[in-house]
Amino acid sequence: MGLTSNKVLVLAILFAVLLFGGTVWLWPRLARRTWRSVSGRVGLLLATQLALFVSLGLAANQAFGFYASWADLLGREKDQGVVVNHTALGGSGGPLQVVDTARVTSTDGSRPQLGGEIQKVDITGAATHIATPAYVYLPPEYFQARFRTRTFPAAVVLTGYPGTAEALFRKLHYPRTAQQLTKDGRMQPMVLVMMRPTVAPPRDTECVDVPGGPQTETFFAKDLPDAVTAHYRVGREPGSWGIIGDSTGGYCALKLAMHHPSVYAAGVGLSPYYKAPIDPTTGDLFQGDSAVRDRADLWWYLKHMPAPNTSLLVSSSRIGESNYADTMKFIGRVEATGVTRISSIILESGGHNFNTWRREIPPALQWLSGRLSDH
Repeated sequence: MGLTSNKVLVLAILFAVLLFGGTVWLWPRLARRTWRSVSGRVGLLLATQLALFVSLGLAANQAFGFYASWADLLGREKDQGVVVNHTALGGSGGPLQVVDTARVTSTDGSRPQLGGEIQKVDITGAATHIATPAYVYLPPEYFQARFRTRTFPAAVVLTGYPGTAEALFRKLHYPRTAQQLTKDGRMQPMVLVMMRPTVAPPRDTECVDVPGGPQTETFFAKDLPDAVTAHYRVGREPGSWGIIGDSTGGYCALKLAMHHPSVYAAGVGLSPYYKAPIDPTTGDLFQGDSAVRDRADLWWYLKHMPAPNTSLLVSSSRIGESNYADTMKFIGRVEATGVTRISSIILESGGHNFNTWRREIPPALQWLSGRLSDH
């Protein structure tokens, strides 16, 4: 049974309840002061506490999608993507291969012309040789005859770290939200490319071109747009692409929009931070290269580099988010450039979690859509 299985969660809760009941039942028998009785009481208390902790941990993981499997949880995930044979499944011969499809949960039925479609894909970077899975949401309009010659704007949607790409449509409901906003006339139909920023798992590369390591920034700035435009009817011109993410994904989205404004016309950081951290999950990202370190620091970039011609949106909350002060400071720094455009979503309260981001995603997608063109 997998880490995210409902059966595992139910069994863990049942075990915790049985341990609690057993502790209450056996406590009178263990009330003596002998070493066996004391050891029994300690053992039952520890076992009950551990079972409760495991149950809460499993429930939190299901709610927020921190880890996708036992191997992911234990740091043993070694799968760095699949090198795809693009002819075996009748693919286009390009760097993107569709491996599965699913309908968007919708009241509009099962046909993609009415409800859109989510395609699971494998992407192999031509320049970086990074291979990673992703999910592509195609709106209903993509399949409709009247739009058959139209190209669509595209947005890359990133999770936090470690995150799971599935959480973007199962927990954060990006496709369903985009579909409803389009139906209401609040945004244009867009293709969403949903994935983790962790394209070299289990390492958290913070979307950095690591010296001697994964060239993650190049993958997102070049390989990913090239692969998607070669396979789907999405715009190739500047202004056709945007990027949005939460937490680590939010930092990556802001950085990629600032570093590559000719690729990403707009970037949205939901609960972002503004400087790549160094910790056990990242390892040494910079290998002593100060130029790479400085580029990964958005504060340094705003001060020392020409202001990029792009649009940014950042979010935070006055109560519940640790990045509130930094976010207000970042807004001021960007405004001072007079070139880069900045917008914000500031909630009165909201923590660093899915519930907060679900409140911010609809206005963020509407904002992003208004800054992209289909040409």
